[in-house]
Amino acid sequence: MGRKAIFFDIDGTIWDEKFQIPESTKQAFQMLKERGHLTFLCTGRTMSYIRDEHLFALGFDGIVAGCGTYIEKDGEIIFYKKIEPEILHKTLEFLKPYHYPVILEGREYLYVDAEAFGDDSFLQVLQDTIPEQLMPLWENEKCLEVSKLSIDIRGRECREVLKQLSDDFDVIYHGMDFVELVPRDFSKATGIACACEKLGIAHEDTYAFGDSMNDYEMIHYVKNGIVMGNGLDEVKAIADYVTSGLHEDGIYNALRYYALI
Repeated sequence: MGRKAIFFDIDGTIWDEKFQIPESTKQAFQMLKERGHLTFLCTGRTMSYIRDEHLFALGFDGIVAGCGTYIEKDGEIIFYKKIEPEILHKTLEFLKPYHYPVILEGREYLYVDAEAFGDDSFLQVLQDTIPEQLMPLWENEKCLEVSKLSIDIRGRECREVLKQLSDDFDVIYHGMDFVELVPRDFSKATGIACACEKLGIAHEDTYAFGDSMNDYEMIHYVKNGIVMGNGLDEVKAIADYVTSGLHEDGIYNALRYYALI
């Protein structure tokens, strides 16, 4: 078997809500490396929110971050799409009257209006895990470098409001909790396609693991789309293979199924 490229979502795929990575997953990554396959993170998180040493210890060859807006290989940036300042300013002005808790996500920093979040538990997680990457939003409006936005929508009806941003953004709903605003026509799938084009990886050699709606496009795009047993039914419906859950050796079992390890 020749060298393959495998793209991995993070949350709900590699680790759980407590950032725990199964031992079988760690073993599987070591086996992939020994067999010469390429491994990539493929995440909705931007680089400012990918800081965990236990995650990087898995030994990724590259990263597709920010829903396809950032790509690197062996630490070298090979693609980056940031939101144009005029579009970002227009979007923030549009959102201000609605007082949604918003996170602007860039390569170096996450920009947050902490007062809008109040005692929200997600903000607390950010403050506990990446405090150096958090910056005040409204104090930095003139020096933002951002490639996507996230909005806390719990308890808020916002579909009609956010639909008005569809000229500039694709809107990805994660249940009733939060929404991602990604530059229009960018996704994990476009990031994978760009990475493969620049690195000379054939489509027939691509695999992807995911579990949620921002994985939908990449699961559909790659040659072999694998969904975790704990994943959403909507994503499982388009999978080439549904493996066991994250803590039931899901990654290891799927890689064995495809004879990659």
